[in-house]
Order: sequence, then C-alpha cells, then structure tokens
Amino acid sequence: MEYTHQTESCFSDAIGAHGVTKSCHAAMLARTEPALDQLRRWRDAGTLPLLALPYRLDDIDAIAPIAERFRSSFDDVIVLGTGGSSLGGKSLYALADAGWGPLDGAPRLHFMDNVDPHSFTALFAAVDWARTGLLTISKSGGTAETLTQTTICLTRMAQALGAAALRDHVVVITEDADNPLRALAERHTIPILDHDPLVGGRYAALSIVGLLPSMIAGLDPKAIRDGAAAVLDATLAADNPTDSAPAVGAALSIGLAQEHGIAATIVMPYLDRLAWFASWHRQLWAESLGKNGVGTTPVNALGTVDQHSQVQLYLDGPADKMFTVIYGPSAGTGDAVSESGIDYLEGRRMGDLLDACQRATAETLAARGRPVRIMVLAKLTERTMGALMMHFMLETIIAAHLLGVDPFDQPAVEEGKHLARRYMEELSSGRAA
Repeated sequence: MEYTHQTESCFSDAIGAHGVTKSCHAAMLARTEPALDQLRRWRDAGTLPLLALPYRLDDIDAIAPIAERFRSSFDDVIVLGTGGSSLGGKSLYALADAGWGPLDGAPRLHFMDNVDPHSFTALFAAVDWARTGLLTISKSGGTAETLTQTTICLTRMAQALGAAALRDHVVVITEDADNPLRALAERHTIPILDHDPLVGGRYAALSIVGLLPSMIAGLDPKAIRDGAAAVLDATLAADNPTDSAPAVGAALSIGLAQEHGIAATIVMPYLDRLAWFASWHRQLWAESLGKNGVGTTPVNALGTVDQHSQVQLYLDGPADKMFTVIYGPSAGTGDAVSESGIDYLEGRRMGDLLDACQRATAETLAARGRPVRIMVLAKLTERTMGALMMHFMLETIIAAHLLGVDPFDQPAVEEGKHLARRYMEELSSGRAA
C-alpha cells in the first residue's frame, strides 16, 4: 500500500473524552458492511463506472495522441472548467509543476476555474495564442461559467489565429448529449471527447478529465490508476471492514460526529504538492455528504503554514473537529541549515524541520484530546496520488451510506444556479440595474 493509516489517536482510550469509544466504532464498522457489499455488486455488475476506471487502458490509449500533440505543439495549455472538472486535474498536475514551471518537454498548464475578468485579462496578456492549447471540460455541457470561459477564449484565439485554427488548438470533454458546449464545439469542428455520464465531476479525477491534463504534463496515467486499483482491490477483498482503511475512516468520522458532535473534518498535508489535493477532498466530502441536515464541514489546511494561522484554534478552540494529518517523506532531505543562531537547527536539513513539525502537530493535537488520524506516505508519486484519491472516494461513499444520503447527487447546488440564471436573464432584458 502507498500509505499507512494510523487511527489510534481517534479513540477515547488514547485521547480521552473527545475520542470515539471502541464500542461506538465497532457498531459503525458493522454498519459499513452493506456499503462494502454494495460496492462489490456495483463493481461486478459494471453499474458504477468509477470502480472500473482503475483497470482501464483503452481510454488512456485513445487520448495518448492528443496528449502528445499538445505536448509537442504548445508552450501553454489553458484548462477550463470548475469544481470537479478542474480540482482533480489540478491536484495531479501539482506533481509535475510545483509552481516554478513544468517538467522538461511539457507545456505549462493554467487551470482557470473562476470567471474573474481580471484573471483572464492577465492570462491573455501572458500567452502566445500560436503556441497555446485549450482544453475545456464540462460534464453537462451547460455550466454557465465554463461556457462563458470557453466562448471568450475561442473568440480571442480566432481573432489571433483565424477560426480554422480552433480545431487544431482546442479539445472539449463533455457528455455525448445535446448540450450547448457540444453544439459549440461541433460548429467549429473542434474535437470532442465523451465524458462518462455516470461519473460525476467530483469523482472524475481518475477518468480522462483528470488524466488528459496529467498526460499533457508528462505524468504516468497508468501509475495513477495502479495506485487507485491497489486501494480498491484491498477494500473489496476485505473479509472484515476492519481490514478496509476507507471503511475504518468513514466509521471514525461518522462515529465522532454522532457520539461527540464533531462538525468539521480537517485534512492537513505537510507537502506543498498536496495543497490542491486537500481542496479536491473538500469538494468531494462537502458536495457528497452535506444533505438533509447531515454531514461534516471539510476544511483544507497546509502544514507548516497553518501551524501559524489555524492551529491555535484547533488546539484551544471548540473541540468539534476531526483531523487527518498527512505526513510526507521529508526527514534528511533538503539543504542544511547554517548561521541560524539557533543551536537545534544548526547542521540539520530543511526536511528535518518539516518532519519534526508534522509529527509535533499530530502529537500535540492528540495530547489536547483532539481526534487525529495520520496517513504516512512512503513517497509522493503518481501511484500515491491515485491511491489517496481512491481511498477518499471510497471513504466518502461509505460515509454517505452511514448517513443515509446519496453520495452522487447535489440537489441544493441547483438552487444557486437557477438564481444566477435569473439574474442574468434580468440583465439581458434590461430589468436589472
């Protein structure tokens, strides 16, 4: 396995009154068995395509020529989409570009997931359209933000290169259905890749939605899926829920919520490359579980940054949070410290301090009676990211079963979309100021 899942500091016999009792956790674990059985039935029947993704090669082979063309033809690739159409790819891309440029031979990717005009003005000033590709992603094909982004980018590109160039610079991912994005692509003879209608956006990181940007960036898509397959295989082969890390995690989270009113779940990695992963988890957990008055609020944090901004609250504020601290392999890495004026730093490496901080945070949280689990990564690779993503997707689906909600819909989100549409219609009709 690509990680170890340490949960001892979530239990009352280790941290005191705010930990979950062994009896509560055992009862919750027993309640995960039907969810595990359902996952096995879905896998065997092929009715949940998410569970088939880790073993597929055909779609990777199909998009490989597109990825290679983008890699060889462009210096910049703009990825348009929002929510699940962006966060999974952005999380994976962080493995290739830590913020100072892409891997050798790969273009720089720009994930544009908002509709802030200032950001697009800056983007347009920074790219050479002749050396820029465009990948636009929307499962429904009707997301207003993505359509707005796309039409504006297509107009800019056509003005710079001519309309005929769009078919060579742009690829669209959307459902095979009658939708505005697909119609727009067809009008301009832009290549279209089909988004599986049964894989929701927040679960799409392991599909071509996440893998095509990753392949353009030079990452290994098969390794990503191999990591996911290892976690899925272990979960579905478990004779007992105690042998399934996602089931154990789901039972802990919901058990703590029901026994102690834990209202928030904090995911705090200690590697910068996992910062977007924590944001990806935030959407996955919030949009899947926050229904019918239940669910816990996901919060993304980053060590060591949040040791100096949020940990005061975590340690001394309300005891209403569960913590997941993700350790990265850091001890003994990085440059050595000299002339710091602090004896315990002298001669130590930067990674030694990072390792000390991640261990100290988890241990201090536990000492203060805060439930904290630790996920320890032996290394951070494509395979590791695939494993982490599958772990948390399965944990979320199992937690939804325990809460009695559907992990795949998002009915409340539609209310805001309808209201935004009404405001735009009023603006178009001249009724709005």
